[in-house]
Parts: sequence; structure tokens; C-alpha cells
Amino acid sequence: MKFGIIREGKVPPDRRVALLPHQCKEIVQLYPEVQIFVQPSPIRCVPDEQYSNAGILVMEDLSQCDVLFGIKEVPVAQLLPDKTYFFFSHTVKKQKYNRLLLQTILKRNITLIDYECLIDNDTNRQRIIAFGRYAGIVGAYNAFWTYGKKYQLFELKRARDCQDMQEMRQEYLKIQLPPIKIAVTGSGRVGKGVVEVLEAIGIQQVSPDAFLQKQYNKPVFTVLRSQDYHLHKSGNSWNAASFHLNPQEYNSSFYPFAAQADILITSAFWHPQAPLLFSKEDMLRKDFRIKVVADISCDVDGSVPCTVRTTTITDPVYDYDVVSREVKPPFSSAEHITVMAIDNLPCELPYDASGYFGHQLINQVLPHLLNGDKEGVLEKATITRNGQLTERYKYLSDFVSEYVAQ
Repeated sequence: MKFGIIREGKVPPDRRVALLPHQCKEIVQLYPEVQIFVQPSPIRCVPDEQYSNAGILVMEDLSQCDVLFGIKEVPVAQLLPDKTYFFFSHTVKKQKYNRLLLQTILKRNITLIDYECLIDNDTNRQRIIAFGRYAGIVGAYNAFWTYGKKYQLFELKRARDCQDMQEMRQEYLKIQLPPIKIAVTGSGRVGKGVVEVLEAIGIQQVSPDAFLQKQYNKPVFTVLRSQDYHLHKSGNSWNAASFHLNPQEYNSSFYPFAAQADILITSAFWHPQAPLLFSKEDMLRKDFRIKVVADISCDVDGSVPCTVRTTTITDPVYDYDVVSREVKPPFSSAEHITVMAIDNLPCELPYDASGYFGHQLINQVLPHLLNGDKEGVLEKATITRNGQLTERYKYLSDFVSEYVAQ
């Protein structure tokens, strides 16, 4: 079987890659029946010669390959017909901006397997491959970069300017915090990445109750699960299955945390029918304390009302004026809430994030690809095959049949 590592073609450019050179070498050694070819790229986080040095052939034409691995959506003009592709397609929620992509994939008889849909089973629905940990790591780091600049306490190098995570960790030594409180929502992959940074900096974790009731002479953080800040409208006791099925039946009980936290880091999944953490009116209350938001979840006009737009790696933050409800230049007033809402955080540490992703690809995905998908893991993530949507994704039929203005 021949694998191809494609050059990322989406704009703005993404420096990540599905497999690093040493990982390609590992695969070829583990599976002698596999050959790997890499498309040259001037923007990838590792230079082409590192692949060549690892014994991997670098070549422009990947038409001989059976399976092609990318990260972001492949530009329509670059899609090769009759191939199997793995990438994040961002089509399963009927994202309009990728309708033409999915239509073209069907027309060109491409088998599309979406990383985002690769799950362990239908009960747990845990993704088996993701960049979440690095979204959490970079998002948490950016929270402190933002806090340091806002209050002129310390200057950190941007994560994107660090060669790798090891260099970024050296920056932690510059962080000198007053006795602030940090609230973190979510305890999944992303949340664990956040906690990894907080612990490495030396910040103590406390329980949600202690966070609300006690004052400390040092910085502390708490991790909030959904049950910590949601109450059933009818007063029913917490039920996770009920909440995930009918989030509209719950109210937010987050405000006490907003009155204690100086920094909010969000990493929890948010359903559009779930309540907001707090309201725009809440932000006007005198005891509302949050001044820095690192919205890793990045739901625009979603759970965090001051996340009114995404930010970019180039322009990572903006200020939100709670009175005028307008976006202002970053760090323009201590009274504003400063928001970091970068939606592609792992791209700031492309080498480390790629290595983490490739490790999952080798251990969690390739065995299924090379054993004929005996357990049906790949099948669940296969959106198209033989020019048609697979049964699981037939709900996209109306989406792809709609007219697209050329």
C-alpha cells in the first residue's frame, strides 16, 4: 500500500503535517508492505530534506498513492480523483463554505475519511485522534501572555515564536502572578492540556467550592465540569445524559465563578441550545471580575458573550467594552475584557502538535487501515465512497445537492 503526505494548500497556510519524518520511517519498518511518499512543501514545520534523510521519497506527483493524508481541507483544484483521503473536512455540520469541497469529492469518486469522525465506539463517542491537547496547551499559555501584557507584569515570547514546546516551557519561568483565581471549563483532551500548563507553572488546583468560598495568598485554579455550573430548570438532580440530550432544559449557575475568577479559560464543548455561561448584562455588574478570557472553545456569539469574533495567530487578542458592547483595540483599557479566541491554536506549535497527532495516527488509525478495518472504525468516519454519501452521512444529501454559485 502506498501512502502520500500531501502539501497543505489552504490559505492561510498551515505548517502542521500528519506524520513527521521519524514517524514515516517507523511505519515503513513496522509495515514493510507500506511505501510513503511526501509532497514537497516550503511552509511545513520540517524541511523536505529531513524526509529524504529518513529514507522517504519526496516527490510532487502523488498520483500513484492509494491513501493521501493531510490536515486541513484540501483545495478543490488539488483533489486527485479515485483516491482515499484523510483530513479534517469540516463538512459534517453542513458548513456552507465547504459545500463545493464535498460536491467535488463526490464528483471525483474520492473516498473521504474525516479525522473528526474517528471515534472509539458509538457509546463513548471519544475521538481517537485529535489536536485537542495542544489547543489546550497553547490556549493556556496565551492566557498568561495576555494577562502579562494587559497588566504589564511580564513579557512572554509568543508561542508561535518558540522553536518548540521545550523552548516555550522556558518562558514559564518569567510568569510572576499575584494571588489571582483562574476558572477552567472542561476536563477533556483540551482541558487536560490547559491543566498541564497550569501545573507546570506551579499554580495550585482547588475544588470549585473552595474557589468560591476561600481567598488565597497565591494564584489558584479550579476545573469546572458541566454539573458545576448548570442546574435543571425543574430542580431535578444532575444527569449527564439528560444534559447532553436536552441542554435547553438547564440554566447556567456560573455567575458565582465569574464573581471570583480573574481569568477564564474555556475548553468545554458547548451546544447551541445550552445556556450561556453569563450574559452581557452580567458583565456590567460591579462584582463581575473576569478581565481576561482565553476562549479555546471559540464559539462566536456562543457560551461566552464577549467572544464576538475569532482572533488570529497574527492578531491574537481584542478588548471588549462591556458598556458599549463594542470591540476595542487590545490592551486599551484595564476596564475592558481582553479576549483571546484563536481558532487554530495548535498551529502555534506545529512541530510538537504534528508529532502528537502522528503518534495517534500510527497507534489508533493505521492498524484499522492495514487490517481491512475489521472493527469498522474507519467505516464510521467514511463520509463518501464510490461517488456517494455513505449511509451514516446521508443526512448531507440536501446540503450537497443545493446549488452553489460559481
